[in-house]
Amino acid sequence: MTVARDDEGPRLAGPGLRQRMADLHTWAGLLLGWVLYAMFLTGTVSYFKDELSQWMRPELPHQVQVPDPAGVAARVAAGIEAAVPGVTQYSMKLADDRNNSVYAFWRGGGGSRQRGFGEGFFDPATGRKVAGRDTLGGDFFYRFHFQFHYMPIAWGRWLAGAAAMFMLLAIVSGVITHKKIFTDFFTFRWGKGQRSWLDAHNALSVFGLPFHLMITYTGLVTLMAMYMPWGSDAALKTPAERQAMSAATTVFIEAGKATGTRVPLAPLEGMVRQAQQRWGAGQVGRITVSLPGDAAARVAIAHADTGRVSMSPQSMLFEGATGHLLEVREHVGAAAETRGVLYALHLGRFSDLELRWLYFIVSLAGTAMVGTGLVMWTVKRRQKQADPDRPSFGFRLVERLNIASIAGLSVAMAGYLCANRLLPPGLPARGEWEIHVFFALWAAALLHAVARPARKAWVEQWWAATALLALLPVLNAVTTARPLWHSLAQGDWVFAGVDLMCWALAALHAALAIRTARHRPRVRPARAQGRAAAPIVSTSGGDA
Repeated sequence: MTVARDDEGPRLAGPGLRQRMADLHTWAGLLLGWVLYAMFLTGTVSYFKDELSQWMRPELPHQVQVPDPAGVAARVAAGIEAAVPGVTQYSMKLADDRNNSVYAFWRGGGGSRQRGFGEGFFDPATGRKVAGRDTLGGDFFYRFHFQFHYMPIAWGRWLAGAAAMFMLLAIVSGVITHKKIFTDFFTFRWGKGQRSWLDAHNALSVFGLPFHLMITYTGLVTLMAMYMPWGSDAALKTPAERQAMSAATTVFIEAGKATGTRVPLAPLEGMVRQAQQRWGAGQVGRITVSLPGDAAARVAIAHADTGRVSMSPQSMLFEGATGHLLEVREHVGAAAETRGVLYALHLGRFSDLELRWLYFIVSLAGTAMVGTGLVMWTVKRRQKQADPDRPSFGFRLVERLNIASIAGLSVAMAGYLCANRLLPPGLPARGEWEIHVFFALWAAALLHAVARPARKAWVEQWWAATALLALLPVLNAVTTARPLWHSLAQGDWVFAGVDLMCWALAALHAALAIRTARHRPRVRPARAQGRAAAPIVSTSGGDA
């Protein structure tokens, strides 16, 4: 607090801009910090969700090379129509260098044109449906990071949007607060308690600052129509205008009215090869067929997400009965293209392996940034407690939530992968049971954090995550025919990579457990306030 003077005498001046921004940064980062940490960590893992999904479906065969898309499309289309009589519409995502099977979903079936939905995986070599275990795979982490679970999807997305707005406030206020933020990036004081946590937080923040700002803002853009629908509601008055808006953002064929005239579907190979000639090899992503076997059939072929930094739709529409090209959509308006670029930057699906690893590393640094900020809140305030050994209820609540949200989430995620290998393949609703295991372990981590002293809870949960992660390659070797040594011999780097990454993460969690266990509190003298004061004992090790 500074003293200002005017004609009437001295008066106290309020806090400056930096102090106000520091307060905003602190509370914006704390109030939804636990939600943000979960969003960041599960979003980070989602950059390899396709590889993780392969690992979680070991029944699907290892793909040595990507098969010809034209032949795959024809085989899988025949397989779908044979497996689902009466299907009125189906869409298939072709196999690529990250997916060893064709994922398809359909409407109708059962011999009638009903509106039921189904999905399944098909072998690109044979076109037959593959009987793999029921699991969401890596898609669970992807969906969780922006819509959570056990709540209506809309509620989850609103919560994710609120957390992203808080994150945006924390980033902007943090940059304003730290006037030497770039200098602090090169400063780290090890073993200095609160100072060390602040140095780590600053370094992690600056290391990926442009990425963190981009990923937060673009995350809001992906759901902007839900968060701010009033502009489109006011501008788009007619069904035709709304349909044009949909066409500018998605590739979707509205299932039209069947004529009742049976006409066989023209060969898909020719349509796919036309798309390949226009876009290049490996650039055909999804194929959607509407009203197969009817004179009104339509086939839409969408451009793959790879190879371009935009999610704006590019597609070719064919007449299903003849294979005649009806329409090519490759351009959208400036606003739609801007949205498409921002959407692509957030998802990172355009990236090759090296860039995807860069996304992963910088996003992991962002996760650590949020985690260190949460821990620093308790480290800083423990010293201000009247009795650090018996802190206030609010402090203990934050401390316990930190333990369960950070270390406990690692336990839950590793347990989810273990459940994939341990649950019986024929268990009803098996995919949901994997998710139940995830949340049961996370809830158990919270109860454990409440029941145990803070330091012991940190250490024990770090070791629990270490054990589960280290056990995963062993479980994979025991329960499947694709152990690590077999994957290495076959050149199956998806399975080998997941196994090796589990051990690398186990080593990281073991290092955190050892570091936390070895940390000892330091005695720091209190500042004299007019008289001698007793020394204050820093017990920040409980938050390490």
